[in-house]
Amino acid sequence: MTKATKTLDDDMPTEIDFSKGRRGKFFHPGSKLNLPVYLDDQVQSRLAALASAKGVDFSALVNDLLKKDIELIEMAR
Repeated sequence: MTKATKTLDDDMPTEIDFSKGRRGKFFHPGSKLNLPVYLDDQVQSRLAALASAKGVDFSALVNDLLKKDIELIEMAR
């Protein structure tokens, strides 16, 4: 490993040059971030079959189920 490729304590390679970088280039105020949710295979298969049988969108079914669970949790408090 040469001195030019040696990494610092933060694991950032020294050969990366940020001198022409622009802070906030990809920042968009008010933008919404949708996080991916990963379901177990069995859960996803069962919910997909249920959504298909009801003729509804998979995401809509999952959202409805989660909203009902949240309501139950809130009522139990």
